[in-house]
Amino acid sequence: MQTDLEILIRRTIRSVPNWPKPGVTFRDITPVLQDPRTFRILIDLFVYRYMRQRLDLVAGVDARGFIVGSVLAYELNLGFVPVRKKGKLPFETLSEDYSLEYGNATVEIHADAVKTGQRVLLVDDLIATGGTMLAAIKLLQRMGANVVEAAGIIDLPELGGSRSIAGTGTPLYTVCSFNEDSV
Repeated sequence: MQTDLEILIRRTIRSVPNWPKPGVTFRDITPVLQDPRTFRILIDLFVYRYMRQRLDLVAGVDARGFIVGSVLAYELNLGFVPVRKKGKLPFETLSEDYSLEYGNATVEIHADAVKTGQRVLLVDDLIATGGTMLAAIKLLQRMGANVVEAAGIIDLPELGGSRSIAGTGTPLYTVCSFNEDSV
């Protein structure tokens, strides 16, 4: 059951029909970020959820996961680790390939970003097919991290990503969800 605050976040998210291609409804978090009250509520929801958990790092997935993840890391007094698209990090990296609806992609992380045994919260804005989040989970686990939970603002359950993430044994939390036909 959603709280009034989660409902407020959901109502603030903009739905853009037929973008980036016909038949797709893009869920835009920009209005949440632009409104100081709603943005604070979003961050506070995450802070309240994680403030008593024993965490070492927050990892954010390129690019909107950086926004929420870095603010959350700051609020929880934790370090932040960016999980970037291929070719964006300047130091030695480890990478993980994954499939998208329209091709393949790769995420990377600095080779020294995570130590074995560290407890990591992984954050992104949206869970669709789950490919990017799954690749980030695999990458962090390969480095010896314990991914305590994957978190996002939006779940699109009809696309199967949340089900795929659950299949890894990694807990998943999202603030709200949208079905394909919801506005």
